[in-house]
Amino acid sequence: MATNRTFTMIKPDAVKAGNIGNILQMINNAGFRIVAMKLTQLSPATAGQFYAVHKERPFYGELVEFMSSGPIVAAILEKDNAVADFRTLIGATNPSEAAEGTIRAKYAKSIGENAVHGADSDENAAIEGSFHFGGVEMC
Repeated sequence: MATNRTFTMIKPDAVKAGNIGNILQMINNAGFRIVAMKLTQLSPATAGQFYAVHKERPFYGELVEFMSSGPIVAAILEKDNAVADFRTLIGATNPSEAAEGTIRAKYAKSIGENAVHGADSDENAAIEGSFHFGGVEMC
């Protein structure tokens, strides 16, 4: 059964490019309610913990370096069918394959600098949201 919450991060490339407001507007326009949000910066150790599932992958070091290279916006979003609907809104990881009108089609630079992270399952949405937020930080 699908839950009604998902987790996202606006990545350092999109923050640096000044796209926080535009991305948040797209999220709001798609019917999501922001229940927790903060601007923060991941240390290499924290980024490594968050992406530990990818530790054995060849891109892990580059991913950790990129995700700790500048500020991010972490957020928990609420909507019916949140995970699937948000994955549709963000588009394919490769921006050249992302559907027109998606966040990545509009704001991603490359597969690596793809503007936003979106949880890929209800279970991961809960884990990732809890990684960044305590219960009192959610509305």
